[in-house]
Parts: sequence; structure tokens; C-alpha cells
Amino acid sequence: MSSQVAMPNQRIALVFQYLGTHFHGWQRQPNQRTVQEELEKAVSSVQNRTVGVYAAGRTDTGVHAAAQVAHFDANTTIPPQKWAPVLNNILPEDILVLGSAQVSFDWHARFSAKWRRYRYTIYTDRQPNLFVRRLAWHYYYAPLDESLIQEALNPLVGDRHLAAFHRAGSQRQHSWVEIQAVECYRNGPFTIVEVQANGFLYGMMRLLVGMLVQVGRGQRSLNDFKEIWTSDAREKVKYAAPPHGLCLLRVGYGESPFAPNVWWHDSMPQFILNPG
Repeated sequence: MSSQVAMPNQRIALVFQYLGTHFHGWQRQPNQRTVQEELEKAVSSVQNRTVGVYAAGRTDTGVHAAAQVAHFDANTTIPPQKWAPVLNNILPEDILVLGSAQVSFDWHARFSAKWRRYRYTIYTDRQPNLFVRRLAWHYYYAPLDESLIQEALNPLVGDRHLAAFHRAGSQRQHSWVEIQAVECYRNGPFTIVEVQANGFLYGMMRLLVGMLVQVGRGQRSLNDFKEIWTSDAREKVKYAAPPHGLCLLRVGYGESPFAPNVWWHDSMPQFILNPG
């Protein structure tokens, strides 16, 4: 691969999906399989030079994405909309590019984003199910009350200091987050939690869901839950939900470079199991 630096003539944005099961998260790491590494290898092979790919947000080991966004700079004559099929012919089967588009050189997948939305799926049926196992946490210990979880979530909306849900090891210097929307609902045997924010703290969603399950099960009161996050009582948040139930649902921009049917549709399956 050539080390010669060529001036890019395009910045290309991608919207793509991945199953996080066999990835050690988004960010490139030595001796680990990551989504960033696979995308950079594919893009670099097309351009015959080393190319960096930058995402809207990092996901941890085992976490999925239904509409992640990234960008890279290109110096080829490939039309912007053709990058999606070109890359899909190279990428492994657990990554799929939904669309590609040209953006300005001052557009950045991470810093231009206005919000991210995550979904956590909990499967509460006593009977295990192979076909949902990779995308949902099988929590069969007790039924969950989605109305209690929703009630616990509501006060989180706004600019909140959420150090209680901030895992150690983060390079972020503060724990302030603008929570824009929260939702908990039931879909048959599935309880779904969705949170939209301008950004997410390291480990935030999994720690939050771990505690919300205690609320939904009646093990922790609404007042206790609120007291923990408002007082930054990180030591009381002991359990994180497993990664495979978490999915980056979509990323929002002031003006999206992608058509609505590419990035906005609900591309993560919502399972409905009908008895009989």
C-alpha cells in the first residue's frame, strides 16, 4: 500500500450497521478485531493508501449499531453514492453499509452530530429463544413494570450531571449530558428502553439499564433511584446490563447527508412473539 500522501477531493459520509457480537468495540485496538479496523482496511484497499475512518461515537465490546455514521477523505473518482456497494463487496458479513454521500470538508461524523439514540432490549419470557439471544438480554428472573421504568426515566430529561452512570477509564473530563428524550415500552415479551442525548458517557447506558431493571422489578424505589443519580452516588451503581442488548439506533444531524429512508427507519428488529 502506497505511503504517498495524496490530496483528497471528497469527504465521504457513511451510514452503516454492524453486529457487535464478534467485535471488540468500534475503536481500533492492538491485537483485537474492531469495527474501525475493518472499515479502514476496506476503504484503504480501495484507495491503495492508508485512510482513517472517524465515527459519530464509540461502542463497546459486543454492542451493536443499526445506523452508525462515519466519514473519511477520498481521492478517487468513485461517485459518492457508489461507495456503499463498493465497500459491501469487501466488508465482512457482520458489517453492512446502508448508504454513502459526499459532505463538506468541515463536516465531521462526531462533532457535527446533534444527538445519538440508543435502544436497550430486554427479553423477559421464561423460555429462552435462540433467534433473539444475540440482540436482547434474556432477563427471566421476574416480570418488569415498564410504567415504573418510564417514571424513573422522566426526571432525567434535561442537562444532567450523571457521574453515577459514568464508568472509570473514560478520558472525558466531566459527566454532564443533555438528555433529550427517554422512553420505555413493552412489545410482547420484550421491554425496550430508549434514550436520546447529545452524547453518552462511557458505560452510561448499560449502568443505567442495570439500575432501571431493579426499579422495574420493584427492588429499588423511584425515590432511591433519583437520589442515587442526583447525588452522584457512583458506588451504589454496582451492576451493568450485558452489552449484547444495546444498540446505537441512529445519529442525528442538523441536515442529514442521507435520505430519510436510509438512516431514519427503524432498522433494528423489534421482535414480536405471538403464542399459538
